[in-house]
Amino acid sequence: MRSPESPALTIQGLIKDVGPVPSLDGKMLRVVSDVSLVAERGQVTALLGANGAGKTTTIECAQGMQKRTGGTISLLGQDPDTAGAELRSRVGVMLQDGGLPPSARPIPLLHHIAGMYRDPWPVEDLVARLGIDSFSRTGVRRLSGGQKQRLALAAALAGRPEVLFLDEPSAGLDPQSRQLVFDLIGELRDGGMAIILTTHLMDDAQRLADYVYIIDNGRNVAEGTVAQLLRHELTPDAPGGNVRTLLFEAEPGLDLTGVLPAAVDVRETRAGSYSVSGALTPADLAAVTAWWAARGIMPASMSLAARSLEDVFLDISGRETR
Repeated sequence: MRSPESPALTIQGLIKDVGPVPSLDGKMLRVVSDVSLVAERGQVTALLGANGAGKTTTIECAQGMQKRTGGTISLLGQDPDTAGAELRSRVGVMLQDGGLPPSARPIPLLHHIAGMYRDPWPVEDLVARLGIDSFSRTGVRRLSGGQKQRLALAAALAGRPEVLFLDEPSAGLDPQSRQLVFDLIGELRDGGMAIILTTHLMDDAQRLADYVYIIDNGRNVAEGTVAQLLRHELTPDAPGGNVRTLLFEAEPGLDLTGVLPAAVDVRETRAGSYSVSGALTPADLAAVTAWWAARGIMPASMSLAARSLEDVFLDISGRETR
């Protein structure tokens, strides 16, 4: 869905070369070869890709942290390669490694950052919202990974940005902190902020993103809403969007041979835990439950789930380790 305002970020045909690279006889290495995307205000736009796919490089070019080799970028209507401090003051960036000075303490650091802006977010509010008061007396170098992530997010929000870039925002977060950060991201999106995040955690993208771009080998390979991508099929006869997985717990050693079509994958993943996966139909479910009834089997638990965004990503980008 398009915002009535112009997009917060537009990238067309991005190219980025690095090098010279000794292993390539001194030639340049092309790490991004053709990426195009649009990030709207009031939406979370996610870039998914394996390590080395080019997603972080794409975002760093969009921020103006790296100079692009080719293509065009418009961030809040300006070219980040040539824009000045006025544009930077409207953009928040949370790096994966935090980029925080190790000797600083959280609250003085946030006051220092907030002092650089005309209309900063009140530090006390950020501290309370992100639970920073619980470790406010600890130096940055001694913070846990999750604590550093929360502090880095507060630092990125200190200037009340219109656009927020998040690189692996949930890295190192415990479940409580993860929920806190996700709730805040949802509130910021609902308030009209454009949020662009990169992640390799499919659960995060499936939960947070309004629109997803999958990047592989430096180029776009798929895009859409989460719902659209979950319906993705590689070929007309691929199981694609019809894939379902039935999980159930029962006595160990059950043999369901012949109960379901050969194309359906049936496994006992551990003793007494079963996975039935494929393009399941109502008839298949009826066959399983009838088989249970004939043998007096009452599963201790069962669930039926559609394919996940991770399944889609692996279908598109491949399952081989790179």
